[in-house]
Amino acid sequence: MINIVEKKDCCGCSACVSKCPKQCISMIVDNEGFSYPYLDKENCIDCGLCEKVCPVINQNEPKKPLRCYAAINPDENIRVKSSSGGIFTMIAEYIIAEGGVVFGAAWNKNWQVEHTYTEVKEGLKVFRGSKYIQSIIGDSFIQVELFLKVGRKVLFSGTPCQIAGLKKFLRKEYNNLITVDFVCHGVPSPGVFRWYMKEELKRYSDYVIKDIRFRDKCEGWKNFSFSIDLENIDSKECVTLSQTLHECSFLVGFLNNYYLRPSCHYCPAKQFKSSADITLADYWGYNQSDKIKDDDKGVSAIFISTKEGDRILHMVEPLYETVEYSDILRINGAVEHSAQAPYREYFYSHSEMPFKTIIEKLVSEKILNKARRKLYFLTHKHEYYKG
Repeated sequence: MINIVEKKDCCGCSACVSKCPKQCISMIVDNEGFSYPYLDKENCIDCGLCEKVCPVINQNEPKKPLRCYAAINPDENIRVKSSSGGIFTMIAEYIIAEGGVVFGAAWNKNWQVEHTYTEVKEGLKVFRGSKYIQSIIGDSFIQVELFLKVGRKVLFSGTPCQIAGLKKFLRKEYNNLITVDFVCHGVPSPGVFRWYMKEELKRYSDYVIKDIRFRDKCEGWKNFSFSIDLENIDSKECVTLSQTLHECSFLVGFLNNYYLRPSCHYCPAKQFKSSADITLADYWGYNQSDKIKDDDKGVSAIFISTKEGDRILHMVEPLYETVEYSDILRINGAVEHSAQAPYREYFYSHSEMPFKTIIEKLVSEKILNKARRKLYFLTHKHEYYKG
């Protein structure tokens, strides 16, 4: 039976919940805002399936991609609405044109991020753009299996650990399954995001949320913004609140690893252990080609791990160039390395403070510690060069 002793040993993929034949495992939210499996021992038959499908217990071997590309979607409207180069939409449209089903992360009516699916191209718009919160898997793994068993093509997109969890849940390979993940920095706490939003919107009690965009390109791809569209309940007046990644306290805290899931610091799916067919990332600063220009609207880095993934990419025909793995790794270290968390404990131990205040204090402390280290090095540099 599944037994989470240390929280770092659970990535929250819900594979154990989905596989349990007695439905005696449920996901319970802890005080940090993350969900963990809770076992009803009275109904457990000790079949061991929950442990067999756990991607943390049963990690795959690390590997290198078959080939790598820089690419963009030639449809500029799609690219501007996407996190990077708009490649996921091209792959998803191809699968739907083949009569398939596409699974991805979308906002639900309560503004939580959850996995759902669409069978029509118009439904893909809700999957575009990053959602920097851990999504609720719900019944998605079960639905994927049902579609696969009746012969439908399925494209499932998610974090590397979610892809690994899905593969373990299925317990067999399906030729009609395509999986796409992305270079994951780590997943922030949904509870922390609710805390941030409550403080951010306290002056807008007469408004309802119409849209949330973590990677709005209104100020460009490199200086992306966090944007919230609001509508007044009575007057229907629309307001957009927008802050760049350097101004938005939630994004600052996320990028500094203050409230990532504990397992993200020991990621079980780094180095392509998820077994995804295709992995996507931002290709910051790409300037090797006249075909693909860095126009600040987004360029995708693509890692291909299977022959089927390479076949599909060439079928959708993006604008692309072959690149070296080492060049993408240079600007996407999270491909191989988990995020460090020197200030995580401080953040959670000061949760009585206003959210923005904690982030400001932590950023100031980080800058101060960096200055201290530099000063120490300058005053002791002779020790480093002895001999």
